[in-house]
Amino acid sequence: MGAAVGAIVTAQYFRLKSDPAVITKEVQIQPQQPGVNYTPVEIESLPGWANDAIFDARPAMLRSCERYSRKAPTAIIGQGPIGRPASSWHTVCALLAGADSEKTMRTLMASKFSAYSVSAEIDQSINSHGTFTGYYEADLKGSMTRGGPYQTPIYGLPRNLVNVNLNDFAATAAPLSGVGHAKFVGRVVEQEGGVQLKPYYSRANIDADGVIAGDADVIVWARDPVDVHILHIQGSGRVTLQDGRIIRIGFAGSNGLSFRGIGGILLKAGVLKPGQGSMVSVRDWLKNNPKQAAKYMNMNARYIFFRHLSPEQTKGGPIGAFGVSLTPMRSIAVDPRSVPLGAPVWLDTHDPDGRPLQRLVAAQDVGSAIKGAVRGDFFWGHGPDAFYKAGRMKSDGQYFVFVPKQGNH
Repeated sequence: MGAAVGAIVTAQYFRLKSDPAVITKEVQIQPQQPGVNYTPVEIESLPGWANDAIFDARPAMLRSCERYSRKAPTAIIGQGPIGRPASSWHTVCALLAGADSEKTMRTLMASKFSAYSVSAEIDQSINSHGTFTGYYEADLKGSMTRGGPYQTPIYGLPRNLVNVNLNDFAATAAPLSGVGHAKFVGRVVEQEGGVQLKPYYSRANIDADGVIAGDADVIVWARDPVDVHILHIQGSGRVTLQDGRIIRIGFAGSNGLSFRGIGGILLKAGVLKPGQGSMVSVRDWLKNNPKQAAKYMNMNARYIFFRHLSPEQTKGGPIGAFGVSLTPMRSIAVDPRSVPLGAPVWLDTHDPDGRPLQRLVAAQDVGSAIKGAVRGDFFWGHGPDAFYKAGRMKSDGQYFVFVPKQGNH
């Protein structure tokens, strides 16, 4: 890979597109993702459909509509049987904007949308159930300057980080044997005979060795390294400064290395017992064992970089991967290979206390651990209660994606 990618890097440098508000080139409908099945179902038969106040999901859906409005009418959203031209979304979004009650919302969903069960096909076996976890907007104590207890940096996007999208070369370059077309994050290293793209630094390199101190700005100094690690997992956070001001920070990019959950790391090391791998238990152990915490946190090589978010950007909540503010208990992170970002989704699972969690949500975020046909991460909001629920949630469930009925143009 090195020589081929090095040649590409020599030709052009690519910075990570950290602003999710930027719309990239439109893509036409893709073949159905292997291993994912979509089965039409009657909306009225959805588990718990009659019990949710679906009108409460309208603000989240309208945020998705704002993003869809920027797409060309002929652009295809979704894949296979759930692929629809953006024009059909423009039509239903205009109707959604005019919905003013629970009754009109239900009439709109029933008359203008089709629902599909999403399932995984493995070895000719169909399974519509998967795992649903929770996440939240992290809360931290911080300072704009280093001093006293504020010694843990939260870095902005490094200036020496390069993002290469091999799809940009698909039409003009020969396929790379054994690599295919994919995205790589790395750093350019000058060597004798040219430059090479090398993997970016790991968490241990960054936190223990300080290798990016000259290449990345610290956007805020945090009080607690464990809180920062949790921030990296959640992807966004609120930082309370010494003067009482609260600033919001959000995802700007990553080092591109594989994610390892800290709960699994501690379980494998034997410091936590089976059944103790929730984020609540993990946080408590790390904070109670600060001398060992860094060693285990560094075993997760993936590193997240952040950016300041303006109040205008975050009026409704933190920014998700779809480029809109997330709505507590109405937004969900998904694998976009299975569920198109922005689409309404009916969720059928349980909260961490075993109560049914059946409600209309919007697919507006992604996550490095959220992979698979049936896999979701429910956004609980922020604060201690949200952390407690998100940190304990790991539930079996299913979901159904809504798309405009055929002919809505």
